[in-house]
Amino acid sequence: MRTLDDLLGEGVTGRRVLVRADLNVPFDKSEAGKISDDGRIRAVLPTLIALRDAGARVIVCSHLGRPKGAPDPKFTLAPVAKRLGELLGSPAAFADDTVGASASAAVDVLGDGQVLLLENLRFNAGETSKDDAERGAFADQLAAFAEYYVDDAFGAVHRKHASVYDVPARLPHFAGGLVLKEVEVLRKVTETPEQPYVVVLGGSKVSDKLAVIKALLPKVDKLLVGGGMCFTFLKAQGHEVGKSLLEAEMIQTCADLLAEADGRIVLPVDVVAATAFDASADHDVVKAEAIPADRLGLDIGPESVALFADAIGSAKTVFWNGPMGVFELAPFAAGTRGVAEAITKIDGFSVVGGGDSAAAVRTLGIDESGFGHISTGGGASLEYLEGKTLPGLAALES
Repeated sequence: MRTLDDLLGEGVTGRRVLVRADLNVPFDKSEAGKISDDGRIRAVLPTLIALRDAGARVIVCSHLGRPKGAPDPKFTLAPVAKRLGELLGSPAAFADDTVGASASAAVDVLGDGQVLLLENLRFNAGETSKDDAERGAFADQLAAFAEYYVDDAFGAVHRKHASVYDVPARLPHFAGGLVLKEVEVLRKVTETPEQPYVVVLGGSKVSDKLAVIKALLPKVDKLLVGGGMCFTFLKAQGHEVGKSLLEAEMIQTCADLLAEADGRIVLPVDVVAATAFDASADHDVVKAEAIPADRLGLDIGPESVALFADAIGSAKTVFWNGPMGVFELAPFAAGTRGVAEAITKIDGFSVVGGGDSAAAVRTLGIDESGFGHISTGGGASLEYLEGKTLPGLAALES
């Protein structure tokens, strides 16, 4: 892949550069337009600043949420443009459409060293279309704005979308620093992890993580399983799990994985079980094999935190993806906090695999400097670890 440094070496003063960023940030549910975690905006700043300072005319594009191929005010990037300007130290212009009259006019008046953010890419059906012609037509419109293309949206490289896959075929294309760093880190934990290698997986469903479990199991010394997915494994061991999340169709698969792992899959020994999915619900710590029929597990318990922390403490490489419980609710956050803090203390290299794990680190106020790398792409990270070809990376390599 050609890199941002390669592009800067060619000279970009006065040149229009289209940057695909991942600005799909979460918003505060209690206050409209308030960004609750600006980590993804901060992650792309080095690329934008480098281009701006080199005199490029920087056109940024991104998606936000899942609008249905048409404008939807709930998913506007306007608040992101405001925050981006604050972080850049100078206002970022904003076009209230993606490839229409507003965008065209904004591109036309963009000056050297200025930054413009286009409206949500997914307001256009062509962005996510499975029809090559429709997707290509939208890519043509995007590409017409610029002379060069930089992809720094690692969180989107697993999508065969117009701005990720088709635009690079139409412009000289380069990988941004964030994409390069992500690939370097994930290659390290995939191909040359220093042993002992411990993987921590959480989240809701076994089915969502099955492929990565199968890909990593032969490589790891321990695979620690928490979150909602642990209850299907516990059920596979013959335990009752009450009203906890359960994928009945995955029970036999989990039993097979446990047999194959020969003790390398570590499950919780206790859980925090509640009467309802609610912060105010009655809850207490119970043994993992004795969850009452009227309760559901919402976090791993203190004995499990200690068990997991012990395994993590001996590791030279740790990869973590998925919270241990419903960390957004205070009574069920201790498991995720305990595991995260254990990871920050290892004498080795750690990777937080994006998504909810990265959000948990920031929500719980854990010092990010304690981790070797915090990925910006949960789904992309997992698919990379599974060994899949990621369309956005393939496009950059062509």
